[in-house]
Amino acid sequence: MYSGSSDGESHEAVQRRIPPAASMPWVRNLRRFIGSGDGLGSEALMELETKRILLDIFKEKQQKSAEAGTIPSFYKKKPEEGSISHRVQRLAKYRFLKKQSDLLLNADDLDAMWFCLRENCVIDDATGAEKMNYEDFCHIASVCTEQIGPKCRRFFSPSNFMKFEKDESGRIAILPFYLYVMRTVSLTQARIDMSELDEDSDGFLQAHEMEAYIRGLIPNLAQLRDMPAAFVQMYCRIAAHKFFFFCDPHRRGKACIKKVLLSNCLQELMELHQESEEEVTDTEQAENWFSLTSAQRICDMFLALDKDMNGTLSKQELREYADGTLTEIFIERVFDEHVRRGKSGGGNAREMDFESFLDFVLALENKDTPEGLTYLFRCLDLNGRGFLTTADIHSLFRDVHQKWIDGGNYELCIEDVRDEIWDMVKPADSLRITLADLLNCKQGGTVASMVIDVRGFWAHDNRENLLQEEEEPEEE
Repeated sequence: MYSGSSDGESHEAVQRRIPPAASMPWVRNLRRFIGSGDGLGSEALMELETKRILLDIFKEKQQKSAEAGTIPSFYKKKPEEGSISHRVQRLAKYRFLKKQSDLLLNADDLDAMWFCLRENCVIDDATGAEKMNYEDFCHIASVCTEQIGPKCRRFFSPSNFMKFEKDESGRIAILPFYLYVMRTVSLTQARIDMSELDEDSDGFLQAHEMEAYIRGLIPNLAQLRDMPAAFVQMYCRIAAHKFFFFCDPHRRGKACIKKVLLSNCLQELMELHQESEEEVTDTEQAENWFSLTSAQRICDMFLALDKDMNGTLSKQELREYADGTLTEIFIERVFDEHVRRGKSGGGNAREMDFESFLDFVLALENKDTPEGLTYLFRCLDLNGRGFLTTADIHSLFRDVHQKWIDGGNYELCIEDVRDEIWDMVKPADSLRITLADLLNCKQGGTVASMVIDVRGFWAHDNRENLLQEEEEPEEE
C-alpha cells in the first residue's frame, strides 16, 4: 500500500490536478504588478514601484490641472484635529524643528568660538581692534570645526566674510562677525520657538500664541524676572499687542512670523536681556514699550481715565488723556474710525476697550512710523476720501487754535499754519495731501501733532528753543 510505485503514481496524480502557475490569473496579475518574480519581497523594488505609482498620480493631477485651466488652487482644507493627517503633520513638524534646533550653536559653542577668534586674530596697531584676514578666517573655521563640530562651518563661508567692512589690508574685525553669529543664532532660535507655538503651521501667530511666546521669554529676560505673578498675564497682553500693531496692519488677528522676526519690536524686547544693574535710566525704561515700567504705566493710565470703572473709556473719559491737550474733533474721529460699537447698540453705547486703547497709545507714541501715521491719517481724513484739503486742515486746527488762545498764548493766523504745513509736506498734488505725501516728507508725525494736540503744536512752535536746551547740557 505504501510501496514506492504507489507513491510515484500518487505524486504524479497531484501534479496533474494542480494547474501550472502561469495559467492562474492572480499569479499573472501579481507578476505584472512587480514586473517579474525575481527579487519578490525586496524593499528596493517595492520602493521603486511606490515612487512609480506616486509619479503616475502626480502626472495625472498635472494633466487634470492643465485641462481645467490656468487658475491654480488657492485653498487647501486644513486637516481635522485628531485625524491621521493632522498627527502626521505635527510629527513631521516636531522632527523638523528638532533637527533645526540640534544644528544651532549653544552658549558653550558661542563661548568656544569667541575664544578661537581671539586666540587666532591679529591686533591692528593703529586702532587696537582685533582683526582677521581671509587666511585667518579659514584657519579659525578649521579650529572651530574641530572643537565645536561641523554645525559652525556655515558661518565661515566666503560670502559671509565679504559681508563685513574690510580695511586696506583686507582684514575684518572679529567683533562684528561674532555679533552676526550671535544674532543669527538668536533669530533662528526665536523662529523655532514661534513655529512650535504655531498650532496650524501656517506661518502666522495668533494673539494667544504670541502671548505664550512672550510668557516663555520672561524667565530669560533679566529686567522681567522679578515681575509679580499676578501681572504676568496683563503684561503679555500689552507686549503682544505691539507686535500686532506693527506686524498685522490689516488687523486680521494674526502676525506673520517672518515679519515679527524682522521687526524692531523683537529687538526692543530682547534689549531687556541687559542686567538691571547696568546703567538703564528710568527714561530709557519708560521709552521701551516692553519694560515693566512701561506696562505698569499703561495700566495705571487706563485705570485713571476709567472714572466709572466699567472697563471701557467713553469719549469724555478719553478727553482727559495727556492732560486734555488733544482736540475734541480728533477724539470724535478716533471713536468713528477705530472703536467698535457696544453689543447693546445705539449711538451712545460706543466705548473704547483696552485693546483699542493700546492701539491709540501706540499710534500717538509712534507717530513717525508708517503704522502710527496710518492710524492717525484715518482720523484726519474727515470725509474718508483718502486725502486732506485745506478745508480739512482748517477744521482740524481750529480746536488747536482755541486751546492755544485759552492757554494765554499769542494770537496766530490759521491760514499761516496751514501754509506752513503745505510747505513742510510739499504734496505731489498742490491741492491735497495724501498719506503717501506725509510718509515721504519725513515730517508726517510732526504735522499730525500740530493739528490734533496743542502740546504738539507748542513743541513745533518752540522747536529752536527746545533744541538749544538739549544742546546746552551736552556742552557742559
